[in-house]
Amino acid sequence: MKLRKVTAASATVFALALTATACGGDSGNDSGSDGGGKTITVGIKFDQPGLGQKTPQGYAGFDVDVATYVAKKLGYNEDQIEWKEAKSADRETMLQRGDVDFIAATYSITPERQEKVDFAGPYLLAHQDVLVRADDNKIKSPEDLNNAKLCSVTGSTSAQNVKDKLAPKAQLQPYPTYSACLPGLQNGAVDALTTDDSILAGYAAQSQFKGKFKLGGFKLTNENYGIGVKKGSDLKDKINKALEDMVADKAWQEAVDKNLGPANYKNEPAPKIGEIKS
Repeated sequence: MKLRKVTAASATVFALALTATACGGDSGNDSGSDGGGKTITVGIKFDQPGLGQKTPQGYAGFDVDVATYVAKKLGYNEDQIEWKEAKSADRETMLQRGDVDFIAATYSITPERQEKVDFAGPYLLAHQDVLVRADDNKIKSPEDLNNAKLCSVTGSTSAQNVKDKLAPKAQLQPYPTYSACLPGLQNGAVDALTTDDSILAGYAAQSQFKGKFKLGGFKLTNENYGIGVKKGSDLKDKINKALEDMVADKAWQEAVDKNLGPANYKNEPAPKIGEIKS
């Protein structure tokens, strides 16, 4: 009888364990590609005004709006998004390690990156351009940058590319960040700043700089921004569908106008999914 009592007790414990498992006893993060989990982790820039910026009020910018829309389509409310900073040099590693579910961080689609990660999109076609003072009428073409003082940001090749290929007499002035360039541009220490036009528009759209700068509109390169996912992830197709929906219901253009419009940014039409312009 004792043996039968022990066996019955064991069966009761086992049944309770099965019930707990069926009721979702796992207390993990439960972030997954099918949506509906507790949270989804998204990589963005924290230091790019107008695109991805961490502020005292939360997170703001065009990339943030795109990522929030996509997450909602995947089944996550805004308060279920966990934002992580995705610095340029860390993006592929973050995806490969599974630190984030996807990355929307001015992430240009290139053949080299496509060997390491997959991309949904593109969702924005940007171009390398220059930012100059609003009252400067001397710089009307890339060649006009000859003898001009061009802000050169540590770690960026944009200014050096202009000097090497378009304006060999440009005078590169080193600055640590794009943010540091803006006061220099405003007070005349430099004549121009160059990087992607979307990034320049984001900086120029800040309240303290509204109306003080303008974009050259030179379209020096094509930069196809995509949403990065882990290689082989089934999220790619789901995100592509979400991006198509965002364009169709006008939310995409509203996000562009809200975040970049104050700098008179003239955006390209929303690109077609899978169409990469070289």
